[in-house]
Amino acid sequence: MRRCSRTGCANPAVATLTYAYADSTAVVGPLATYAEPHSYDLCEAHAMRLTVPRGWEVVRHEGEFAVPQPSADDLTALAEAVREAGRADRPVETSDAAGGTGRRGHLRVLPDPVDD
Repeated sequence: MRRCSRTGCANPAVATLTYAYADSTAVVGPLATYAEPHSYDLCEAHAMRLTVPRGWEVVRHEGEFAVPQPSADDLTALAEAVREAGRADRPVETSDAAGGTGRRGHLRVLPDPVDD
């Protein structure tokens, strides 16, 4: 369960706050499926009391915010990801001998600058 992003608040998150800086708008909507780096999870109290600077607009979800319940699909996907990451026989990409670079998941191996 995700928690409210506000400092000192331990309540469960039920809404996601996203800023549209180009439009001077803050959008408070239902809790996003995944935590995003440029958005903030808020509890119901903070989602309803949010204020913005003068000249900005708040677009707020109408209705009640509900705490999302974990589904069996979420738990199964998490368990599968943990099993896959822990497999000893999982193929690992090796570095490319010609270019000196390689990949492993989302990481990339770069050649040592001293070897150039």
